Amino acid sequence: MRKLTATFQPACEALVHRVVGYAEVAAEWTPHLRFLVKAESMEERAGVEALKDAGLANVAWVQSAALQDGDVVVPHPDRDEAVVLMRESDTHHALFMTNRCNSYCLMCSQPPTPGEDSWLVAEAIDAIRHMRFSPKLLGLTGGEPLLLGAELRRVIDAVAQYHPQTRMEVLTNGRLFAHPQVASTILDGLSVPVRWLVPLYGHADFVHDFVVQAHGAYDETLAGLLALQAHRQAIQLRIVLIEPVLQVLPELAGFIGRNLPFVREVALMGCEPTGFALANRALCEVDLSAWGDTLEQAARVLRRHAVPHLFMNAPLCALPRTLWPVASRSISDWKNVYASECDRCTVKAGCAGLFAWHEKGWKPAPLKTIEAGEVIA
Repeated sequence: MRKLTATFQPACEALVHRVVGYAEVAAEWTPHLRFLVKAESMEERAGVEALKDAGLANVAWVQSAALQDGDVVVPHPDRDEAVVLMRESDTHHALFMTNRCNSYCLMCSQPPTPGEDSWLVAEAIDAIRHMRFSPKLLGLTGGEPLLLGAELRRVIDAVAQYHPQTRMEVLTNGRLFAHPQVASTILDGLSVPVRWLVPLYGHADFVHDFVVQAHGAYDETLAGLLALQAHRQAIQLRIVLIEPVLQVLPELAGFIGRNLPFVREVALMGCEPTGFALANRALCEVDLSAWGDTLEQAARVLRRHAVPHLFMNAPLCALPRTLWPVASRSISDWKNVYASECDRCTVKAGCAGLFAWHEKGWKPAPLKTIEAGEVIA
């Protein structure tokens, strides 16, 4: 979530607003939304204040070189800061639902907190109303969104109402779908396309439960996956590549192929070097290039079972050359950077690059500049 420096008109409320250029106010204004008008001069500030004095209570000026027209933001005038919830020019779009969770994963990049944060649902729905564009894909994430129950369904329905062409993805551990009432509340009558991104970290309970630090989570996850299948929902399984998972990765791939053939896709993901991963560095920091044989073996097993798969959050030079065709540029725009080794790399345009905070954590492998015509094993 971006936090950008901005100066606001006094008494501007810390509620969801859409950013609009001064010249576009008349074309975009509606009484049902709130607008931050980019004022680049004292004259434009005065113009916005005149609009407000004339009865347009839902406008306020903002001065910021970092904000873009169409941004959906929450202003915090006391901190001279705007929190950007949505940016049109981004490749990836997501809304944050809750910071609560019923798992405690070793490598969690967003460590959960127990505090009540139901206000995030209202903020998400407000953000959905204020978006002037309909992204092709919108993620709903947390924390654990299923903890919201019917409130999660409200958000899904709001996206369907305001942006009917937008597909949705919900990042969830899936455990609560083991309870029929939860599954029914969220999934019954769901007519819009949603893909559920559910992690699975082992072919046996002792591996998965250890990684997510929750006894019984494996059985609940499998029951949740079966509930999703019973409701004909699309599923992407997610596997974060930390050491306990890599040790059993080919076995996990085989388990998926034999027992979960209905999943649409398996995503094998480099670990984000932040949050709990830093506290559990001995288990989470791996050199993916040293596990190349394991990654190739797992990919072969998935291909043998005709399970589509891809690699995410890992630069191409960290992966065997044979896996490059299924590697994805997947790191969210505001998190994504490239190192100096990438400057002259001929495959940079198709490479996921690195998480912005890798210098405080670690790189997924020693980086290598790929020269023109070069092939690496």
